[in-house]
Amino acid sequence: MALDYRKCAEEIVANIGGRENVAQAAHCATRLRLVIKDNGKIKKSALENVEGVKGMFENNGQLQLIIGTGTVNKVYDEFLAVTGMSAATKDDVKAAAAAQQPAWKRALKSIGDVFVPILPAIVASGLMMGLVEALGKFIPSFEGSDWYSFLDMVANTAFAFLPVIVAVSAARVFGGNQFLGAVIGLLMIHGNLLNGWNVGSEEAINSFFGITTGKIPTWNLFGNLKIGGYTLGSISRHGYQGHVIPVIIAVWLMCKLEKWLHKHTPEMLDLFIVPLVTVFVTALITFIVIGPIFAQLENWVLDGAKVLVKNAFGAMIMGALYPFTVVMGLHHMYNVIEAGMLAGDSGLNTWMPIASAANFAQFGACLAVGIKARNMRTKSVAVPASLSASLGITEPAIFGVNFRFMKPFLCAMVGGAAGAVFGAITGIGATAYGVTGIPGYLTIDNKLVYTILLAIAGGVAFLLTWFIWKEEPAEGGEAAPKAEVAAAPAAAKAISASGDEVTKKTVIKSSAGEIALPTPGKVIPYTEIPDPTFASGALGQGIGVEPEEGVVFAPMDGEISSVADSKHAIGISGAEDQELLIHVGVDTVEMKGDGFKTFVEEGDKVTKGQKLMEFDIDKIKAAGHPDTVVVLLTNSDDYENVEFGDI
Repeated sequence: MALDYRKCAEEIVANIGGRENVAQAAHCATRLRLVIKDNGKIKKSALENVEGVKGMFENNGQLQLIIGTGTVNKVYDEFLAVTGMSAATKDDVKAAAAAQQPAWKRALKSIGDVFVPILPAIVASGLMMGLVEALGKFIPSFEGSDWYSFLDMVANTAFAFLPVIVAVSAARVFGGNQFLGAVIGLLMIHGNLLNGWNVGSEEAINSFFGITTGKIPTWNLFGNLKIGGYTLGSISRHGYQGHVIPVIIAVWLMCKLEKWLHKHTPEMLDLFIVPLVTVFVTALITFIVIGPIFAQLENWVLDGAKVLVKNAFGAMIMGALYPFTVVMGLHHMYNVIEAGMLAGDSGLNTWMPIASAANFAQFGACLAVGIKARNMRTKSVAVPASLSASLGITEPAIFGVNFRFMKPFLCAMVGGAAGAVFGAITGIGATAYGVTGIPGYLTIDNKLVYTILLAIAGGVAFLLTWFIWKEEPAEGGEAAPKAEVAAAPAAAKAISASGDEVTKKTVIKSSAGEIALPTPGKVIPYTEIPDPTFASGALGQGIGVEPEEGVVFAPMDGEISSVADSKHAIGISGAEDQELLIHVGVDTVEMKGDGFKTFVEEGDKVTKGQKLMEFDIDKIKAAGHPDTVVVLLTNSDDYENVEFGDI
């Protein structure tokens, strides 16, 4: 029986709190995507029982109702008619959903958006830094070699110039000129400024500035004009290597200022005035306001840490808070504490076990995400980032995984606190500083106890993350498309000349007719498709194909009911109202059409064996996505005796 689209739309509206409770509405190939103002008004059980709604979930501030290809667009049209709303794009829905979220979630999302594009750089550098440092400690002769110096330079480049990379990415996220963002990032690590990693070293300060006071000189732009105890326009002459938050704040400010100037500057003068004023004003505010704030934070963190590490309770607090100081870029100050401990009566660095516990907890949490995640992109970042963290370089794990998802970050805080308490109680320490994690074995005074400490910190974080963190529905596939903009497709890996041979094999049989194999390859049950939504059958039952060639043929006669903007999915309506979805790969909507080429449009009549699409298997795999071709009879519940598989 055909679905009553109007009735379906009316029941959806009635169970989400009415028109006044909807901020935005759009749809993708299979789902109705709604931004709800008050989720408390949603009648979830009733909504799930609406005829035509095959499932529902909330993700990124959106209520997503699974309806199915070829049907969702018709229900959406009726939804607009019932509510009187205007059609919205998926980007409109995403923007509205973001605006509905709390400020702290929006801030975290912005940080995540900044770091996602630069993850390959910091993950690779972090892993290489850890390996190079470990080799240097394990093989003392290697540390003084030319190879060590060269590899160390290659490894730490991304971190030495991290503010620049972050600034460019932040400018893209906040909608500013990326080259102006690069200038702001470069300013914050300029060669005329003391390296930010040396702000706590009197020897480095004296050597760099040619002084003997051990205090960083300042530029007083407005003389000695004071407001209270603060000298107006005073700039401490140190850089921000390793800092992240002040760079993001500075570039956000830059983008706001640049946009305002573009609106208020005559077009004739825009090219001259806007870049000049934007960079100058942003630089002043960054070094006069943002700089002193973070300098004061560094002092407070350093003073607080010195007090806290003297007892187990304080060690627990620092073990938990340590990763926050990494996020803020304040953790380099701890070298002062470690140097002081080594120069003291005991000659033992008891801060190192605390830092190791905190770092190894990040490893445990990140590894749990890497093992548990089904999204291949998440997994491909988390596993190498966790290895980097185990070697003491935690930025890739924190910024690439744990802090982005937050729950793993919090679980790591608990693990770090537990390990730090154990370290304080046992009294273990190191005979040097600068290394944590696995390389720390070379400097620790009790290797067995240190092993237990790492096991506690990493184990607690791993287990908590495993049981507490849940992977959200993939932002890809048809759940939450990302800017589905078609791009010029690449040539498919290998294209069959005809679909005649391929489509001789029937893979789905029902009372409505037979559906053939759409692409050559190994057939697998739909329950083994590497995506929870497809595998659950919520979008209909069918099969998966592990493709041998990058080509899709029409598996039956019918009419094209939908073609995804990103060209990775096609819907076909066949005899007896069969609704078929052919979806190439998992999360491939993120490729924005790159690697896909379609030969049909919505409304086209097609015959069995007709070429519908070409796709590049290598590009899909290189992007970190499973290449499984999903073939689902989305209305399979309407038929009796449906058979699936290699028939």
